Amino acid sequence: MDSVVVKRSSSAPSNGGMNDMRGVMMVVVIVVFVGYLFLWVMTPTNLYRQTWLPKIRADTNSTFFGTQGATILLYTFPVLFIAVLGCVYLHLSKKYGSNNIESNGKKHKLSIWKRPVIIKGLGIVSRTELAFFVMFIALLVWSFSTYLRVRFAKITPKTAADNGEKVWESKLDTTALTLGVVGNICLAFLFFPVSRGSAVLPLFGLTSEASVKYHIWVGHIAMTLFTAHGVCYFIYWSVTHQLSEMLKWDKTGVSNVAGEIALLCGLVIWVTTLPKIRKKMFELFFYTHHLYILFIFFFILHVGISYSCMMLPGLYLFFIDRFLRFLQSRRGVRLVSARVLPCETLELNFSKSRGLSYTPTSIVFINVPSISKLQWHPFTISSSSNLESEKLSVIIKGEGSWSKKLYQMVSSPSSSLGHLDVSIEGPYGPFSTDFLRHDTLVMVSGGSGITPFISVIRELIFVGETLKLKTPKLLLITSFKNSSDLTMLDLLLPISGTPSKYSNFDLQIDAYVTREKEATRMNQKLVRTVWFKPRASDSPISPILGQNSWIWLGVIVSSSFIMFLLLMGILTRYYIYPIDHNTNKVYSYSSRALLNMLLICICIAITASAAFYRNKKQGIGETNQVQSMEGATPVASPNSWFYNADRELESLPQESVFQSTKVHYGERPDLKRILFERKESSVGVLVCGPKKMRHEVASICSSGLADNLHFESISFSW
Repeated sequence: MDSVVVKRSSSAPSNGGMNDMRGVMMVVVIVVFVGYLFLWVMTPTNLYRQTWLPKIRADTNSTFFGTQGATILLYTFPVLFIAVLGCVYLHLSKKYGSNNIESNGKKHKLSIWKRPVIIKGLGIVSRTELAFFVMFIALLVWSFSTYLRVRFAKITPKTAADNGEKVWESKLDTTALTLGVVGNICLAFLFFPVSRGSAVLPLFGLTSEASVKYHIWVGHIAMTLFTAHGVCYFIYWSVTHQLSEMLKWDKTGVSNVAGEIALLCGLVIWVTTLPKIRKKMFELFFYTHHLYILFIFFFILHVGISYSCMMLPGLYLFFIDRFLRFLQSRRGVRLVSARVLPCETLELNFSKSRGLSYTPTSIVFINVPSISKLQWHPFTISSSSNLESEKLSVIIKGEGSWSKKLYQMVSSPSSSLGHLDVSIEGPYGPFSTDFLRHDTLVMVSGGSGITPFISVIRELIFVGETLKLKTPKLLLITSFKNSSDLTMLDLLLPISGTPSKYSNFDLQIDAYVTREKEATRMNQKLVRTVWFKPRASDSPISPILGQNSWIWLGVIVSSSFIMFLLLMGILTRYYIYPIDHNTNKVYSYSSRALLNMLLICICIAITASAAFYRNKKQGIGETNQVQSMEGATPVASPNSWFYNADRELESLPQESVFQSTKVHYGERPDLKRILFERKESSVGVLVCGPKKMRHEVASICSSGLADNLHFESISFSW
């Protein structure tokens, strides 16, 4: 993804035509999406269930798809169509340029919708996010109430007596069923936020890392509904003396045992997501979260494949994304060097292909098998794909057990000139950025929260010095606990590739050391570099699906789904249909569900593997041309940040950064004063750091006392 694209002349025929085409595609996407949401609104009504659905089933029922065909047409096809069309849209935007560079004087007409309205409780939530959340809750309430109203109308003393029940018992049975049905609505939207490489999120200007909170919210609601569903049925079976139903596995109906196993798996996942458990026992949370596989498996066996097609599209896109991540993670990447800081911080420098581009604030997931073969941890990319065309860097601070082990391995003397096996998934990040629309960027960070801003600074250096575009003034306000942490400022600039001087770049750094009253000389260690020996099997980080990754993703989604429909149609027509209609037997719903799940996995595996290995083969030539990076070992002394003493400098750019830095000891930044003093017409405010800091900045920007402050939180903590 090109992080910076120069806006082309609107008079260019090709670009104008592409803009028109993208506009038409976006209109189609919005129309289909609104229609998809309208379908969910109408699903619980009598009009849909008694008039629309029977007619659609009559028109789509065939010996190839059966009743499953109508569900696929209504609930699965629209979302996959949006995903494929989104892939084409994003490919055209990347190839012909997206209008993400706008004049600094542009009015922010919609900025009020991006301002935080909730600071605590749900986290930092903007008006737009709150509006969508309220609409989702409204959909759940509407569906639950409508289902109950329609079904309760059919419950009378006579109908209840015919079933040997009391009226309240029949209503309890109906309520339990309705809770499960509404829970399935949550399940239909649960997997979209965690599909990192899907086209759906960037199509609507979202990223996976920023959307994790939606996954959390929907997951809590879903498990609340499913738990209530199970409890209500247990009470109903108890009062009606039908506890034997708990051991029922119907051949043609709902399989209760499968539902109970799915609920048990879901409860284990749910309990380990509690903040106290997740933060203190992250590995337990991480490993138990993989029970989602069993949860989905038994859920589909519980309700059958036809009904499961209502929640299939999000799961289908997640499976494609997950399998592509698996293929990418099998490749060892070439770790070239590491800058080791005395504050237990590492900058890992990987070799990357020139064809790999990404936006500032993007992240990668890293796995080091020698520490843990199963654990993957996300880290912000600190490099710029434009400024550093053959290198990708990440900064890792030793704050947890995993990162501390990594720091000890790399910083030990025996690691010099050695080798470290590393695998990577990603990069993932925003499709485009709009930092240039502001007059000033104020970046507020705490501790390792400075990492995403390093990528922003490096990218804007490229924009200002190479593209000669006007960049906003930069004010970096960073807080550290100890003076040794100031060495992280040595990582603001890369080892190589930085322009020798700046003419279009205005950077001011205010660094605060909160736990020390004055500079100390206790730590005299230098920032040093460790070089690693490459292996022949290691390869530079490259796009998982090549240069035209969005097109290839669209091909995978469409071709795998078409293949699934063909194989499912053949299987149904020539195997399942004869058993159902030519004998006295009825084909088991569980067996049908198993076969459908198997076909989905096979089709995704075949198409994704074919696209992956084809692009990998084409990229071998470029990989062979990538040479090991060479550069001077940075020997900057961290103590020069503390004193006005002579500083060993690697280059003039480092000196320029040093001269722009002011260090404050024994105090915290007065963020309210600093932000309200900014009088520019448009001030972008980015914050990354501890929760308290994020909430403080969000409160200031949402107070309404300064209309020129535009808030954006950058946080990867849940």
